[in-house]
Amino acid sequence: MKIIRLENSDNQIFNKICEWNYNWWGIKKNNTYEEVKTYFEHSLCNEKRLPQTFIALLDNMPVGMYQICMSDDLYSRPDLYPWLANVYVDEKYRGNGICGELMKTVKQNAKNIGLTELYLYTKHVGLYEKYGWNYIEQVNTFRGDSPNERLYRLNI
Repeated sequence: MKIIRLENSDNQIFNKICEWNYNWWGIKKNNTYEEVKTYFEHSLCNEKRLPQTFIALLDNMPVGMYQICMSDDLYSRPDLYPWLANVYVDEKYRGNGICGELMKTVKQNAKNIGLTELYLYTKHVGLYEKYGWNYIEQVNTFRGDSPNERLYRLNI
């Protein structure tokens, strides 16, 4: 498995991550596929700027991803940035350590951009702690059936 920074929109990898995210959050937020695609196009070739998208490849096929970005739609905490967002592993590959392999690259990729900390929010309990993330507090997302999620920080 290798982890790469997404740099090109003219390939099946780009199309796959757009499909994942459209089906995951695009539909819920009433975004069109074109909006999701445009969102990811703006993370390309940002060598020293945000956002950046990183992809896990297994046999040259995308199996997971994450982004480092300035915002992750947590409107209750506009004081916090930058964020680890859109952490996703293809359903067919879950339970095979792909998330762990992705997480092993987060610190170095953030350091390469010049960051000193990252934030994330999630419903997962006990997952991100394994990779050095520190729980801060419950945070209200004001969305969905369970609006309270866990807020984490990673010191780079």
